[in-house]
Amino acid sequence: MGLAEQIKSKPAFKKLALWMMIPSGEHRPRRWIKWFVNPFKHKRGKKSIIRWRTRIDVFPYNKFELGESSVVEDFATVNNGVGDVIIGDRTIIGIGNVIIGPVKIGNDVMFAQNIVASGLNHGYEDVSLPPSVQKVNTKQITIGDNVWIGANSIITAGVTIGKHAVIGGGSVVTKDIPDYTVAVGNPAKVVKKYNFDLNNWERV
Repeated sequence: MGLAEQIKSKPAFKKLALWMMIPSGEHRPRRWIKWFVNPFKHKRGKKSIIRWRTRIDVFPYNKFELGESSVVEDFATVNNGVGDVIIGDRTIIGIGNVIIGPVKIGNDVMFAQNIVASGLNHGYEDVSLPPSVQKVNTKQITIGDNVWIGANSIITAGVTIGKHAVIGGGSVVTKDIPDYTVAVGNPAKVVKKYNFDLNNWERV
């Protein structure tokens, strides 16, 4: 049994380990984790950029990868506390985006401004407790290559967005979106699909 498994199997050790990594009442790593652990644990591709006014709340017990020539713009937040965050090559995470794992984003993806993609949900079923202290559940978000997501959109837990799909600004994506389609609205619905026989986009 590895060290991580030993810590997880003993509640007292797990509590201590989490306290050493995360300040009480916060959801970001301690500075020693940021400075001395994360650079050796997580993968950053060549020519990738994380702007200095971002909030990169990543922990060593889950993956964080940023591909070659990808950019995380100012005022964005990336958090892998409850699941891996994998970002492909030549992808842009725009100003004010929030990415909460588990999320996998492909290559050549454009996230415009103020987008939320969160694989995390809080429980609410027990009415004797506030949702903030109930058990969380996670579902993988997967975004294919060449996707463009318009500003102020929300990608909900468990959703897959197919290759070269376009999500209109302000959309709320609650269901899977197929490859080569355009989806808009709340909830987002497919309004166009690419016809490879005619080489054009057709209304659905």
